[in-house]
Amino acid sequence: MIISLKAEKLRDIFVGATKNLSNNKALVDSLNVYPVPDGDTGTNMYLTMKTTVNELNSVKNPTMIEMCEALTRGALKGARGNSGVILSQILKGMASVFAEANEITTRTFTRALKNGSKVAYDVVTKPQEGTILTVIRLVSNYAYRISARKNNFIDYFEAILKHGEEVLANTPNQLPVLKKAGVVDAGGKGLLVLLYGMYNELAGIPQDEIQEEVIEFADDSVLEVENIEDIKYAYCTEYFVINLFKKTTMADLDKLRVNLEKIGDCVMVAGDLSMIKVHVHTNNPDIALTHALKLGEIHHPKIENMLEQHREIVKKKQMQIEEEAQQEELEAGIVAICNGEGISNIFKELGANKIIPGGQTMNPSVEDIAEAVDKLNAKTVYILPNNSNIVLAAEQARAIVKKNLIVIPSKNIPQGIAAAMNIDVSLEPEANIEMTRRVMGAVRAGQVTKSVKKTELDGFDLEVGDHIALDRTLVSKGTDLETVTLDLIDKLISADKENSTTISLYYGEGMTREDTQGIQDKLAEKYPFFDIMVYEGGQQHYHFYVSVE
Repeated sequence: MIISLKAEKLRDIFVGATKNLSNNKALVDSLNVYPVPDGDTGTNMYLTMKTTVNELNSVKNPTMIEMCEALTRGALKGARGNSGVILSQILKGMASVFAEANEITTRTFTRALKNGSKVAYDVVTKPQEGTILTVIRLVSNYAYRISARKNNFIDYFEAILKHGEEVLANTPNQLPVLKKAGVVDAGGKGLLVLLYGMYNELAGIPQDEIQEEVIEFADDSVLEVENIEDIKYAYCTEYFVINLFKKTTMADLDKLRVNLEKIGDCVMVAGDLSMIKVHVHTNNPDIALTHALKLGEIHHPKIENMLEQHREIVKKKQMQIEEEAQQEELEAGIVAICNGEGISNIFKELGANKIIPGGQTMNPSVEDIAEAVDKLNAKTVYILPNNSNIVLAAEQARAIVKKNLIVIPSKNIPQGIAAAMNIDVSLEPEANIEMTRRVMGAVRAGQVTKSVKKTELDGFDLEVGDHIALDRTLVSKGTDLETVTLDLIDKLISADKENSTTISLYYGEGMTREDTQGIQDKLAEKYPFFDIMVYEGGQQHYHFYVSVE
């Protein structure tokens, strides 16, 4: 029987919650309503929790107040996307209640849930039922009814989780778009996954975090070393072993791992008897290769000198520090969030002083945004999120930046470009806010991508790989990219044909200007009095961003 939780146990249940979300984030991602490659609710919630747990683990000899401060700080810093920001506010509200207690009972936990719900609702301008907000509100209301007679945390969690499943199952009846897609709310599911993780931790149910097999190694360990003297092993050695000898067994892979650990660190041996991927930091790459030759043939060996890498990193950092120190302080500057070299260059040409990589599937955290803003040598900073799933995180960054941060709530790239064209840093913020609000309102924007799952949505039966066009809702689908793109543009123009004069297309990664020629020719024929502008965007996942103004 568990009647109360002290500070360290509170940390344990959040660690358990994060483990469970890590193991189930792909499931939560899959509940994305739209079949586009940005189903990242689970990933955003997990990354938010990962930063939160890192803050909790950094507290030594914790008191309840210190733990709650870390909980609030970590959640805010790590918040990514709308789901991550809402989750961070739930945790913030819960932490403020926990901080008032020396030990947490089920009644305390209930009050924390209710306050978390209140704080989360307050941060959303237009709360929508059938979402994570509904789940946290109704679960906390139910917890309030049963907490007096459920003082054992095991019984308490079993009761609220059962009710939570009923609440989650009802979300499609509250939000029609969920019902059409045949899914429950992803954010609400993510919240229940976190609560299940807490229950598992308290009940002693094992939930070791699943380690995803890594085939391509992003080796940034050299970036974490302060002094070159701290690099114990100088050579990052990677290779594949292919065409393994018939006598090779899985036990030999374990022996290879043991032998590599004797001559280095950061050892990774992944694969099976068809192919092995090896990574090790060592001072003897020749020995690392020799061990592999006992198992099969070496393929694509790569040996990098981390000492030289470190010297280059230090040199670049020093140059950056010197450049930033020489920058004259600006009255105002602009930060844009986007991905794609072409899109980034457009924003730079329009006056953006700093670019934060981000967009679909790669939402920057509140901390990422705050760090970029604080590095810009300007008293006032205008930020263009350029994605509806990043606006909330940008607004939350105000709480931790040292500058006057003005969020221009651009919800897509064309809106952001229109806003950047009209920001005059010599004017007062109020004038720029009003101007950008008007110009963004005049932009009608859409995107063309591929369906990543079979589903029925907005009256369309979709197959994996169908080209789809989005304008708030799904407006077109087909197997021919050109036809779907032209259909989207027709619909954007028909919405306000009398005031439309310009069609802009930004083509994505892997495409060339020649790929757009057929579209340009047909647009010129059908809309002879329009200016047709084509730009290299280089954005991931989306064939085209389209705007009509």
